[in-house]
Amino acid sequence: MLKGLIGKKIGMTQIFTREGHRVPVTVIKAGPCTILQKKTEDKDGYNALQLGFEEKEAQRTNKPMMGHFRKADKGAFRKIAEFRTENVDNYEVGQSIDLADFQAGEKIAVTGQSKGRGFQGVMKRHGFGGGRMTHGGMNKRGPGSIGQCAYPARVFRGHKMAGHMGDERVTVRNLEVMEVDRENHLLLVRGAVPGAKNNFILIRRN
Repeated sequence: MLKGLIGKKIGMTQIFTREGHRVPVTVIKAGPCTILQKKTEDKDGYNALQLGFEEKEAQRTNKPMMGHFRKADKGAFRKIAEFRTENVDNYEVGQSIDLADFQAGEKIAVTGQSKGRGFQGVMKRHGFGGGRMTHGGMNKRGPGSIGQCAYPARVFRGHKMAGHMGDERVTVRNLEVMEVDRENHLLLVRGAVPGAKNNFILIRRN
C-alpha cells in the first residue's frame, strides 16, 4: 500500500455530522498522480515511488526533465515527490494513483509551505508581551534587553529577535479524514493545513 499522495489545497469550508455538530474542514485535491520512477532497495538503497502531479506544458519544461518524464509517457508535471513503500513490484511506471486506498476516519499527516509573513517584530513572531504603554514607557513593542553589559559582551546564539517569519516547511500530524470524494479526487480533512490556497501539499498516512 502506498503511504502518500501529492495534492493541492483548495480552501476551507464546513460540514455537519449526523449528530449536528459543525466541523471545519480543508478541501484538498489529492491526485490523480502518475508514477514516474520506481526506486528499489537493490539499486537505490530503499523502496519508493516517485509521483508526478498536475500536468503542465512541455515547452515550459527543460530538456533534462522532459527526458525523465518521457519514461512514463504521460507528459510533464508541475510537482514531483517520493513516497516510501514496502514493495514496488505491484506498481508500474506510468500507472495512475488516486484515492482508492483512503478511507474516512483514518489519520494522515500533511506537509506544506506555510504563508510568508515577511519581516516581523518579536511580538508577532515570538509572542512577546511588549513593554508598558503608559506612564512614560519607552519600549512599547521592542524586545527589551538582549544581552549583558560587559561579560560576555555578545548576544547568545538562538536569541529570539525580530526577523523573517513564515515561508517554512510545516507538517501537521494526526489530521482526521472526514470525507473522501473519489469521483472528484477530493479529500476533506478536519481542521487547517499549512499553506495558502492552490499550494501543493504532501499527504502521508501516519
